[in-house]
Amino acid sequence: MRRGVLLLVLFAVLMGFFAVGLTLNPREVPSPLIGKPAPVFSLPRLDGAVQTFAPQDMLGQVWLLNVWASWCAPCRQEHSLLVELSKTRLVPILGLDYKDQRNDGLEWLHEAGDPYTLSVSDIQGRVSVDYGVYGVPETFVIDKKGIIRFKQIGVITQEILQTTILPLVKELNG
Repeated sequence: MRRGVLLLVLFAVLMGFFAVGLTLNPREVPSPLIGKPAPVFSLPRLDGAVQTFAPQDMLGQVWLLNVWASWCAPCRQEHSLLVELSKTRLVPILGLDYKDQRNDGLEWLHEAGDPYTLSVSDIQGRVSVDYGVYGVPETFVIDKKGIIRFKQIGVITQEILQTTILPLVKELNG
């Protein structure tokens, strides 16, 4: 009898967790990096320039780090929006080409347009892991002090851009 009651209580608790889980938005995964300095790295530029890029190079500017790949179908969905955003010059967009071959990334940017101030190549995906990326695309808003202020998991839509990202960029540029 006691065992049956215990199993019933355990089942009820599990169902409660399940019910709460169904109400959550999977795109709103809290990142432990929000409010913390962006992970430090130095990677080669995708365009083959001799220089490397490191986040410290952007200190004093609010900027976006967009993690993308030429093989990523959702990246293609947001790409035209990023190209249009880059034309406004409201915020620099830096690309992190994730687990991609250099020539494939360059060819994709040549064909679809290059919205990035510059892109770097993360062939092994190590830097992306440091940023907590578990799928592409993902985009980070990083402030003038190098602190991550927002993480967009998945495709940036016009709505997300207008209601979340651009107002945050404007606020951070104060």
